[in-house]
Amino acid sequence: MRRLAIGLLVTLAGLMLLSTPTSAQPDIDSEPDTAADIVADVPRVDVLQVSGLIDPILVDSIQAAISRAEDEGSQALILQINSDGTVIGDDELAGLIDDVANAEVPVAIWVGPNGARLYGPAAQLLTVADITGMAPGARIGYVGEPIGDAGFEGAAQDVLSDGSVGLSEARALAVFTEIQDVGVPTITSMVEVLDGREIDGLTLETTEEAVTDSGQLRRDTTAIVRFAKLPLVEQLFHTVASPPVAYLLLLTGLALIIFEFFTAGVGIAAGVGAVCVILASSGLGVLPTRPWAVALILVSMLAFAIDVQVGIPRFWTGVGIAGTIVASLFLFESLPGTSLRPSWLALLTGVGGIILTFIVGMPNMVRTRFATPTIGREWMIGEEGVAISDVDPEGVVEVGEGRWRALTNRATPVREGEGIRVAAIDGVTLEIEPLEGAARDYRERRTTPDDDTA
Repeated sequence: MRRLAIGLLVTLAGLMLLSTPTSAQPDIDSEPDTAADIVADVPRVDVLQVSGLIDPILVDSIQAAISRAEDEGSQALILQINSDGTVIGDDELAGLIDDVANAEVPVAIWVGPNGARLYGPAAQLLTVADITGMAPGARIGYVGEPIGDAGFEGAAQDVLSDGSVGLSEARALAVFTEIQDVGVPTITSMVEVLDGREIDGLTLETTEEAVTDSGQLRRDTTAIVRFAKLPLVEQLFHTVASPPVAYLLLLTGLALIIFEFFTAGVGIAAGVGAVCVILASSGLGVLPTRPWAVALILVSMLAFAIDVQVGIPRFWTGVGIAGTIVASLFLFESLPGTSLRPSWLALLTGVGGIILTFIVGMPNMVRTRFATPTIGREWMIGEEGVAISDVDPEGVVEVGEGRWRALTNRATPVREGEGIRVAAIDGVTLEIEPLEGAARDYRERRTTPDDDTA
């Protein structure tokens, strides 16, 4: 069991790593790494990579990045955003919009890299940022109604309120302050866009022109670009607030708790399961989750447990499977322009794993647990009981105060409610016979000529 728990921990760690947003740019700690970072006459630009659903953790991260840039004298802050939606309330978003609009340091927003999205009400940050840019292949939209002093103007608001646009449409609607013919393809290009801009009396200096040996003109980045990312703990909770991770953590945690309940373990599986459920609850609390779907998953787990205790997947296992499938498909509500339903790979992993666990894994585990020599249980042989269900040839009986999986001769089926007698024990299965009408042993059925004559 310890190996199983350790293996599940490794699997969960892999899932979180795979689900963590990545970027082509290097991640550099927020603290200066070299002496050059503290030279007063070297201009510095901070870059915060914002990826995933805009949740409270990312809001705190953006606000902290603004404060850090102000306190440390950075000449600008670039928010590199790739987000499919917003899962914070209007009041919290209004506060973030005010922080960006009133920042003492110029704030730029770049929707990138190629293929990035900025969907949801948080896209209204573009209307209060000092400089904005967009990579080719990126899209923005589904901004909803204006919040506070934010909001697009005219045709842009009409189009973006319940739709999305790409680079060419955004250029036509004048959404961004800086869209070249090829957009702003990289973060380096966005740094170059800042050069020479005068904001609140401050002229930004980020690049300089140089002539190569061949006589060609080029632009070199002179500003120190400092990248920042979420700290480890914040990154963990931001990751579990993604639909596939929260979904898989919930199923895994509940399955581990049931596993621990039916084994004579030392609590490792239950401990890991509890951690998974807590992390899943954190993510589900942020995401637009349907409460009835969560309740259906819990009921499905109880249904699985009913059949696990008898070691036979039967009717309740089917109920659990059906409930898990329905709840998995409808667990999350959709955001404008974005479906939060876990990917088909995540659904197949979750539902398929649960089916294998409760049809194959758990019954085998229960049988293995009790498949020990019958020392200490010989007293059951000859004991009488009652059939809880039809035993034909398999079923469930009650002997003493316990319920057992039972097996009988096909020639002598036992109906529900009829009395039975234990004839033998095979692991966790009782071999039984009816109290009346049991098939006689073949030696008893042999007759002699004298018997026939008689």
